[in-house]
Amino acid sequence: MGFDPGRRPRREDLKAHPPLCTDGAWGTELMKQGGRPGELLDLWNVSAPEKVYAVARAYVEAGSRVILTNTFSSNRAVLEARGAGGRAAELSRAGAEISRRAAAGRAWVFASVGPTGKLVSAGELDPAAAEEIFAEQAAALAEGGADGIVVETQSDLEEARAALRGCLRTGLAVGVTFTFDSGRDRDRTMMGVTVEQACRMAREEGAAFVGANCGMGIEAAVPLARRFAACGEGLPIWIKGNAGRPEAGPGGTTVYRAGPEVFAAAVAPLLEAGVRFLGGCCGSTPEHIRAMVRALALRLPEGP
Repeated sequence: MGFDPGRRPRREDLKAHPPLCTDGAWGTELMKQGGRPGELLDLWNVSAPEKVYAVARAYVEAGSRVILTNTFSSNRAVLEARGAGGRAAELSRAGAEISRRAAAGRAWVFASVGPTGKLVSAGELDPAAAEEIFAEQAAALAEGGADGIVVETQSDLEEARAALRGCLRTGLAVGVTFTFDSGRDRDRTMMGVTVEQACRMAREEGAAFVGANCGMGIEAAVPLARRFAACGEGLPIWIKGNAGRPEAGPGGTTVYRAGPEVFAAAVAPLLEAGVRFLGGCCGSTPEHIRAMVRALALRLPEGP
């Protein structure tokens, strides 16, 4: 299957698709446009859509073949805790529409769905209630024009399961990625989930892809990718690593020191590990993605 941004991908399409570059960080890029620490930036989908569009468009111009949406926190549970209850559908739909417009027929839009902030496995939120929360958001993302959905930055296996079930109701291809930043070898999520457990759950629930995002530098994702390949039984692997580990900067800022060259150098080992979707998370920029796109082109001269 060749890359066709005008055709919404099915789950089976992604299994056979050549590697693609996704986008980079959204939060740190929106902060450069005036976002304040702790601000709920999903609200910008309505209050400052031009700034959100600028981030999405910059990644398209950098060569991203898959871009996300500014909807990581646009679920009812998070919004109610932040005083924006009842706006999940509005913000999710608007976020998808912005990325759809920015993609302009050059990239797929995979909508971002983040955690609720409540631990399902610890009984803080009932699994059925969690599934409904995610289904509500997913329906609005689909209405806004999303081609697929990525349930990302997960640490709780049961919340991820509920999110997949809710999002899969849309009929879109839905993948799930976890954040591995805990344990002696930094290979478990905050809730102790292993790569193998994540793979098993993703297969059981019909995910279109599985992988890791955030929590680690891009180069540290290589051994995780190898483990995903060993247990994934052909499920495509999605990796979006940070631009190094976060460090405290001047004035309370956070600094990420890994430059575009680090991301370019990671492309070959990630491909060798079987990764199909490569991109960046916190601290990465359009320049990081541009470097990955160039490196990918050298490995796949014919292009997807």
